[in-house]
Amino acid sequence: MQTVKIPVSLDPVRAAASKSSYEGLIPGKQNKRLAELSAGDCSDVVVSLECGVDLQGIVYLRGKAVTELTLLCQRCMTQYATEVTVDFCFSPCKTQTEIDELPDAYDPIECNEIGEVRLHQLIEDELIVAMPIIPMHENDDCNMGAKDIAVGEIETAQEERPNPFAVLEKLKSK
Repeated sequence: MQTVKIPVSLDPVRAAASKSSYEGLIPGKQNKRLAELSAGDCSDVVVSLECGVDLQGIVYLRGKAVTELTLLCQRCMTQYATEVTVDFCFSPCKTQTEIDELPDAYDPIECNEIGEVRLHQLIEDELIVAMPIIPMHENDDCNMGAKDIAVGEIETAQEERPNPFAVLEKLKSK
């Protein structure tokens, strides 16, 4: 495989028939939604993609995407860089029946009117989903990581109070 530009859109059936494989970059400037979610610029996304047909005759797009993002630590509110990696395996589906019959190893994707998949958008979506929900440094690297935050005070166990119905208990026994 040679390093090439990753196509913006791809016909998965044709690519699978020719057993195409791509290894290349998606420029960080093109990932606008990913850049909006990060605290700084998004680096280029390194993508490796393999297209083919499995033994069951299912067309697939299998690959891996890696990028480095600058995120804002939610504990200490400082920026840090982290690597986001995602492995994916997609299969184009046209109907709900095809989606229901698709093996669990594949994620369904929809093709546009001309039978193509917007590859850059698809990879950007996967990277957004793979981002940490609450970005934080590791405990050793974070300024606030060693300081546990306690909200409120923990009360000591109160002495057992007398049962207010104890008087009724005495009346019942008489």
